[in-house]
Amino acid sequence: MATKNTVAVLGPGGTGGLLAALLSRSGHRVICLAREETADTLRNTGIQVRSGQFGDFTAPVEADTELREPVDACLIAVKHTTLDAALTRVPPTALGDALVVPLLNGVEHPAALRDRYRPDRVAPAVIRVESTRLAPGVIEHGSPFTEIDLAGDTVPRPRLDQLATLLASAGVTARVLEDETAALWAKMAFLAPFALLTTRYGLPLGEVRTLHRTELESLVAETAAVSRACGAPADPAQALARYDAFPPGAKSSMQRDAEAGRPLEVDAIGGALLRAAGRHGVPVPVTSRLLDELRAAGH
Repeated sequence: MATKNTVAVLGPGGTGGLLAALLSRSGHRVICLAREETADTLRNTGIQVRSGQFGDFTAPVEADTELREPVDACLIAVKHTTLDAALTRVPPTALGDALVVPLLNGVEHPAALRDRYRPDRVAPAVIRVESTRLAPGVIEHGSPFTEIDLAGDTVPRPRLDQLATLLASAGVTARVLEDETAALWAKMAFLAPFALLTTRYGLPLGEVRTLHRTELESLVAETAAVSRACGAPADPAQALARYDAFPPGAKSSMQRDAEAGRPLEVDAIGGALLRAAGRHGVPVPVTSRLLDELRAAGH
């Protein structure tokens, strides 16, 4: 990659919009891919960011409804519930030699993307950030950190290192991990109990870890067992310590989606966990019950 890169961002919402704005501010060319109305807004006003970490700023971006030229990297920052429809904006023939970098929750999407795009250019990433789209082109970044772990067992390591350097140039804390499975399951093992329990009970993490402690411990143990069966290390005690250290008012993105009446990633998170458990013969009774209860509630 040259010093100035061209990066496409599919889904310029809370996460994608923040990354698009940071990359643009640091001198890279950014093409946001979105619906026509959103694309028009971004072309006219750029992306406004309110951030304690990065300050308040506005960054210009290009925008279109579809990728029409080769880029260096394409960040995929949509929710799993809209992935199939969103990918029609990124024709495989338009990508050139670009890295395809999904920032999605779950563990099953890399295989689907490798069926559609060059397998040796799909680089799954895990992002840790709290960032919300208040309106098209208006992003509120709440966390004091923005961290991305890059992986890709089939991707040449120099390409991953170049992408990490690109992200770091924009202010993101980026690192390359050797094991894609471990990277994806590290997030899944933390996210699944957090998302399922806060959404099921409509409570922030502080109340969940107090009022539903037994379920939390059981869910952490089940998720860790599935993670280990899939070949990724997991430490239930460490996971519980992380939950206990979180601010009591913390809510999962799935819970926020439920509160806003948006589609939930129940299948991408809970369903994927169940399917992995089934493949490896790991019993997950608490996970199964919570999923049944969420689905019975219309989720």
